Amino acid sequence: MSAPTQSEPQKSSYLEALTVYLRPSVLVIMLLGFSSGLPLALSGETLRVWMADSGVDLGTIGLLSLAGLPYTLKFIWAPVVDAWEVPGLSRRFGRRRAWLIASQLVLMAAIVFLGTRDPINAPWMIGLGALIVAFASATQDIVVDAYRVQSLPTDEQAAGMAGYVAAYRIGMLASGAGVIGFSAWLEAEGLSREAVWPIAYAAAALLVLVGLFAAVVAREPKSDRDLAPQEGSPLERLYATARDSFSEFLVRDAAIAILLFVILFKLCDALAGTMTAPFVLSLGYTKGMYAAIVKGVGLAALLVGGFAGGAVARTLPLHKALWIAAFLQMFSNLVFVWLGYQPVSAEALTVAIVVENFAGAIGTVIFVAYLSALCNNPLHTATQYALLTALASTGRTLFSSGAGFAAETLGWPAFFVGTSLTAVPALMLMVWLQRRGHFRALETQRNGG
Repeated sequence: MSAPTQSEPQKSSYLEALTVYLRPSVLVIMLLGFSSGLPLALSGETLRVWMADSGVDLGTIGLLSLAGLPYTLKFIWAPVVDAWEVPGLSRRFGRRRAWLIASQLVLMAAIVFLGTRDPINAPWMIGLGALIVAFASATQDIVVDAYRVQSLPTDEQAAGMAGYVAAYRIGMLASGAGVIGFSAWLEAEGLSREAVWPIAYAAAALLVLVGLFAAVVAREPKSDRDLAPQEGSPLERLYATARDSFSEFLVRDAAIAILLFVILFKLCDALAGTMTAPFVLSLGYTKGMYAAIVKGVGLAALLVGGFAGGAVARTLPLHKALWIAAFLQMFSNLVFVWLGYQPVSAEALTVAIVVENFAGAIGTVIFVAYLSALCNNPLHTATQYALLTALASTGRTLFSSGAGFAAETLGWPAFFVGTSLTAVPALMLMVWLQRRGHFRALETQRNGG
C-alpha cells in the first residue's frame, strides 16, 4: 500500500479551514455581524448626507458627530447586560439571546424614529434619534461580542471573528452606499426629497431582521446556561457585577501592562488611518477616484485580509499571530511614504489602499482574538470586553485628534514614518509580556488547560 503524499494532509487542513465558515455557530456570528454593521452609517455618514441633501447648515451637521459617543462609553452600561435579565425574554431564550433580541427590536424602532424626523424644522429631534440609534447599536455590540466569545469553541473563534468583520463591513456598505443609492433611486422614480429618506431608513430597519433571525435560531452559550442565578436586588446585582468585573481583571498578573498594550497595539494603524484621505487628496487625487478605490478594491482587501487574519489566528500560537499583525501594521504605514513619491495614478493608489486595508484587517482580527482570550469569565464577558474595546479605540478617538497638527509640522513623509514608529512601545510591551508568560497562559486557557 502506498504511503500518503505530503499534499493530502495539507489539502485536509485547507478544506477544514474553509468549511469552518459553514458551521452553524460561525454562520450565526456572521449574520449578527451584518446586523452590527448596519447602524453605524445610519447615525453617521448616511445621516450627514441626508442632512446636507436637506439643506441643514454645516454647524448642525458637525454637532451630529456627538451622537457616536455611546460607542466609546458603552462599557459604562455593559454591566447591565451581565447582571440583569430581560423580563419575559430571558426565561424563554436565555440571558444572552434575550438581550440580543431586545436590543435589535429597540434598534429597529429607533431607526424608524430617526428616519421620520424633520431635519429642517426639528434638527434636535434628529440628534435625539441618532443618539438612540447609537445607544441601541452599542448595546447590540456589547451583547454580540459577549455571545461570540462565549458561544464559539476555541477552534472557531478566529473564523467567527473573520466572518464577523466581513459581514460587519457588508452591513456598513448596505446602510451607507446602499441606503444613499436607494434614496437617489426613489427620487429618480418621482418621489419628493422629503419622502425618500423615511422610506430608505425604514428599509434599513428591516435589514436588522437578519440579526434578529440569527438570535432566534442561535443556541444559548453553554457557559451561560450553567450559571446559577445571581442573588440580591437588581441594583445590588448590578453593583456587584460592575465591581467584580473590574476587580477580577485588575488583580491579574501584569494587569496595567496588559491594558497599556491594548491601548497601544492599534495606535499606529489609527494614526495613519485618520489622515489617509487628506493625504491622498493633497497629492492631487480626486474624491471620486479615492472613493471608488476605497469602496471597491479597498473593501475587497479588507474582506480578504480579515479571512487571512482568521487563518493566521487559527493556525499559529497567539503570540506569533500578534507579532505578525504588529509588523504588518507597522510597515504598511510606510506604503504612504512610497505613494507620496509616485506620479498620480489609479494603479499607485490601488497598491497603497490594498496594502493598508489588507494589513489593517489582519491586525484587527488577530487583535480581537487576543481580546477575546482575555475575557474568559462568563460572568463578566460583556463588561470586560466592552471596557477593552473602549480602551482600544482610544488611539482612534483621543490620540488621533492631534494627527493633523503633526502632519502639518512634520510633513507627510516624516508623519507616516512617525506613525510607523508609534508601534515600537507596543512591541516593547509585547516582549515584556511574552517573557512573563502572559501569552502562554492565555494559550493554555484557550486550549482548555
